[in-house]
Parts: sequence; C-alpha cells; structure tokens
Amino acid sequence: MANTAALNGINGLRGIRRSPASHLAAALESGSIQGKVVLSEGPFQTMAGVRVDPRTEEGSRIAAVAGSLPARCGEVGGGNGVSVLWLGPSEFLVVAPENAHDSLGGNLIGSLVEALDNAPGQVVDLSANRTTFELTGPRARAVLEKGCALDLHPRSFTPGTALNTEVGNIPVVLQKTGDESFRLFPRASFAEFLGRWLLDAMREFASPEVP
Repeated sequence: MANTAALNGINGLRGIRRSPASHLAAALESGSIQGKVVLSEGPFQTMAGVRVDPRTEEGSRIAAVAGSLPARCGEVGGGNGVSVLWLGPSEFLVVAPENAHDSLGGNLIGSLVEALDNAPGQVVDLSANRTTFELTGPRARAVLEKGCALDLHPRSFTPGTALNTEVGNIPVVLQKTGDESFRLFPRASFAEFLGRWLLDAMREFASPEVP
C-alpha cells in the first residue's frame, strides 16, 4: 500500500513539472526547418555531477555503476543508456534516462553515492540544474558554428565526443551524438536565452537556397 501511494505521488509530480524551455515548445516546432535543421528540448534526464579520482578504488566502483569513466577530454564513457561526460581529470557529468532518478523509482544516484562510500569525492544530483536541447539535421553544424569557437568539422568533432564550450556566449556541454545530431546541456537559467539564440541562428535556413 505504501509503495502504491508513493508511486501515485511520483506520477502526480510528473504531471505538474515543467521543463526549463517548455514555454518555447511552439516556437521550437515552428522554427525548425524539416530536412535542414530541427531544434527540440530533450526529455527529462537524470544528471549527476561526480568528482572522483578514476585511478582509485572508489573511482573503479563509480565506473562499475556508470559503465565506465572517460579517460581524457572529449571522451564519453558509460554504457546501458548511461553517458558519462568528461569535465576534468576527476570531474564528470553522468547523464541517464529519467527513470534512473532515485525520486522517480530508479537507483542511479543512490548507487553512485553508495559506490563512493564516504571516500574523498562527491556525487551531486544535478537533474534540475540543466536542460537538454537536441539539434539535428544537415545544417545543425552550420547553426552552431555561428556562435561556437570549437572546430566542429567532422574530422575533429566526431560522434561520441563531448566538450565544455560556449554557444551564443552561453556555457554548455556540447555532445555530438551522430553525424548530423548534437545535444547541448545549458544550465536551466540559460534555457530561454539559448533556445531563442538557436532559433535566430536557424532562421536563414528557412529561405530557399539560391542555386
């Protein structure tokens, strides 16, 4: 009975939550240009900030929970639906589907805390700290290049790469998920500004291309 009540409470919370860019949903849909570039806000994610030395025993335990820890800048570790993004030699962002979140019935955060086991390091639930924008299509790279200093050419920024950078002067973690697809992780407070910046950068591709 108690579990049923808890589950009902969780489902109720799901119904009233609003993502940081939910009020832009209509603008994101109307501003996307099918066949060229599409912008959407991704689904809720479980996110955890992890600080641990990967060379230690606790680092090995964290890696076992998350799938793996990336060894160098730009690498993405993880496994089984979990992505681990490299932020520094001992700092990582763990990203997983919403149902991995403790308060929603999953156990990822709790498992990471348990793996750390009071050793030097930190596990912080950042699920409400950032949102996710997904930018896809053959013009996605051109849109990002208007406000990102990284070399985004496919020979340098390959699928499976994630880096800290700025897009439109907004700090983000930028992940390349496919040949023509990117995920941007801005802090929630910057969601509206970045969403509108991306829409403005996309606008030129709504016009017919001149032969």
